[in-house]
Amino acid sequence: MEPAIGGRVLVPFRQQRMSGIVVDLHDRKPTVQTKNVVSVLDPAPVLDEQLMRLGKWIADYYLAPLGEVFRTMLPLSAEFKRTITYRITEQGHLALHLGGMSGSSARARRTPEDQLAEFRVLDYLANRDDPVREQGLRSATRVSRAVLTGMVRKKWLDREDISDARDATRTVKVAVLRSTVSPDEALQLANGATGIPARRAKLNRNQQVLLNALTEAGGRADTETLRALDVPSTTLNTLVKRALVEIIEEPAEFHVSRVKARPSPFEFEFNSAQKQALQRMQEAIAARTFSGILLHGVTGSGKTAVYLAAMRTVLEAGRSAILLVPEIGLTPTVAADLHQVFGDEVAMLHSALSDQERAEQWHRIKRGEARMVVGTRSAIFAPVSDLALIIVDEEQDSSYKQEETPRYNARDVAVMRAKMANAVVVLGSATPSLESYYNATKHKYALLELPDRVEQRPLPEVELIDMKQEFQETGAEQVISRKLAEEIRERLERKEQVMILLNRRGYSPVALCRACGSRMECRNCAVALTHHKKSNRMVCHYCGFQAPVPKHCGECGSEYVYFLGTGSEKLEELLHGMFPQARIGRLDRDTVRGKEDFERTLSALNEGELDLLVGTQMIAKGHDVHGVTLVGVVGADIALGFPDFRAAERTFQLLTQVAGRAGRGQTPGKVVLQTYFPDHYAVQYAARHDFTGFYEKELRFRSWMHYPPYSALANVLVRSDRLDEALQWSGLLGKWFEKTRHEGIRVLGPAAAPILRLKRDYRYHFVLKSASREKLNALLRTMLAYAAAQKIPRTQVIVDVDALWLM
Repeated sequence: MEPAIGGRVLVPFRQQRMSGIVVDLHDRKPTVQTKNVVSVLDPAPVLDEQLMRLGKWIADYYLAPLGEVFRTMLPLSAEFKRTITYRITEQGHLALHLGGMSGSSARARRTPEDQLAEFRVLDYLANRDDPVREQGLRSATRVSRAVLTGMVRKKWLDREDISDARDATRTVKVAVLRSTVSPDEALQLANGATGIPARRAKLNRNQQVLLNALTEAGGRADTETLRALDVPSTTLNTLVKRALVEIIEEPAEFHVSRVKARPSPFEFEFNSAQKQALQRMQEAIAARTFSGILLHGVTGSGKTAVYLAAMRTVLEAGRSAILLVPEIGLTPTVAADLHQVFGDEVAMLHSALSDQERAEQWHRIKRGEARMVVGTRSAIFAPVSDLALIIVDEEQDSSYKQEETPRYNARDVAVMRAKMANAVVVLGSATPSLESYYNATKHKYALLELPDRVEQRPLPEVELIDMKQEFQETGAEQVISRKLAEEIRERLERKEQVMILLNRRGYSPVALCRACGSRMECRNCAVALTHHKKSNRMVCHYCGFQAPVPKHCGECGSEYVYFLGTGSEKLEELLHGMFPQARIGRLDRDTVRGKEDFERTLSALNEGELDLLVGTQMIAKGHDVHGVTLVGVVGADIALGFPDFRAAERTFQLLTQVAGRAGRGQTPGKVVLQTYFPDHYAVQYAARHDFTGFYEKELRFRSWMHYPPYSALANVLVRSDRLDEALQWSGLLGKWFEKTRHEGIRVLGPAAAPILRLKRDYRYHFVLKSASREKLNALLRTMLAYAAAQKIPRTQVIVDVDALWLM
């Protein structure tokens, strides 16, 4: 099989075999030593010419390795079987013999826990001649992958990483009644009948339960469903041995969404603003040239209905469209809407799918079986043909920005892909980013407005509660103010639904010693551990480190450990105590482990099975639940205290979005907004639903300080697990920036990052601002070349172009 540009090949790489993308075919003599390709995986390109160009643009603009970009663009890891093995080296044997002490500096940097973990690994491997698989090694020694990586770096272990192509087709095991067993006979057996041939002698109770379930399911059911019954796992095997049931493998079905679809938007009459917006989009699509549109519509104005109508226009023309949503939680609802309108023409791409499901959906799109694609940021790379329309819903959302290499923003990539495809890109939001709205006012995008809610429904009334005053009047710190408690009680009595936002998960965010004042911090990060009551653990929300809940202070031994603050888990418990008859659910990253969890809770809310929903920002955007008439906001202004120039914008957006969940049905809604900063302009403008007023005021501050949209911005982060190295490297780069002429570029730093230590690394950063993206990009490239010449590892210098997170 001949390789193709844009196709994959399997190649040797050090002690590994990895897949790569062919970027060129030529007969020029190589200038470096080469190895032979192991095998060609694709007879045709998996990335077409347009996607190859897009990948190269991302690598160039975001200063990311091209291979990392292509890896991100292709969700096909399920098509490879990866096997990682380890074996002990001679140096490892020596370290084990000497007790792992390989120099005083190494001892100083390793904690007793690390030394013990390394000893367990070396001891386990010492008596084994054959390589041991990573999964088995980690299970037997209870160590993290980071520990093994560190031991490979010390040359105590050899690691081998092999990838081989495999079939990624998803299958499901199905139990089927044998054809020799009639339905009547199965029913008799399930009911304990006797007088049947010996091989089908009377069944025990567990076998009867399982056979009865199989009979009621029409003689066939997947084995996972049967194993969920309250019977031993061996029962099914017994029925197979007795020739009553056989197990077969079938291709697994894919459910786009289990959430009940909302009424079709086409059952309603569009208002004049919706009709005008749709007409402008249809005209732009028909022109087959690039067009950028910002659709600014208040919450509940029917933006989704306009999206679907525009996508239907595209499908009727035999072309393709991509709809991006910011949160996985929004995907099931939007996918249900799309499936109702477009049927099997819909495909989904997001990280909550399994590797096999993602590969399956990707191939459906590639084969042209699905022309309407919905998903989170990675869906922007969907291999659709004849792309006509890209829609980025909630375009301001920070989750469109990837916080690991390649650090791309899916919104900006969507604009570039639309340019390359001569397609239309629609950026939609009730609270557009300042950059996008500024571009629209400067006519880089066409600005379309939806100023009113559908069916002339009013925007919710917003009442501000000053929590400083609440404390003065009650003499105690209140999580739920008296006014909010009263409003919740009224809604519950009227059988209406309530949403409460607290954008902080866990039970208590801080564990503090009242004797010495020390707080319990993460071992790997300079952040406090959060108390999670249900799991009875202290958890770091940045690196995932967990520790037991302390009974005594780790510094002074005092037993007076105090848990400070409130998270969504504690708020749920508090509301259960205040309203014991209410049916209360919670949505945050602790309760949502997969798409089924989110779908289950959302369906319960839509069906009226929940009275009150507590959650983090997952509940703030996009959900259209007509029964919700009250939204309570608890502590959403916390972000105003962050050292981040976007703090006010983020707070305004979050408050406006969550307020928009109220009053989307026939009953008018209300928002009770608890705040310690009632006079802050972000809070005041959010309470008045005044985006334009906020935009103009915030824009003045940005212009004075030369922040976006008046300049391009990049964050350069230098990190190391050794403080002296992080200081040395950031000092080297700081001196280089001082000596280097960079006209038109402001360099701030080096300074300690607001979170000094994260995931074991000490962090120092520079913030660069320039009115010219070209000059900024050129300076960053030169800086990276200098860092490489100074032997600063490339992985320890992170360049984040158009950075959204400066913490």
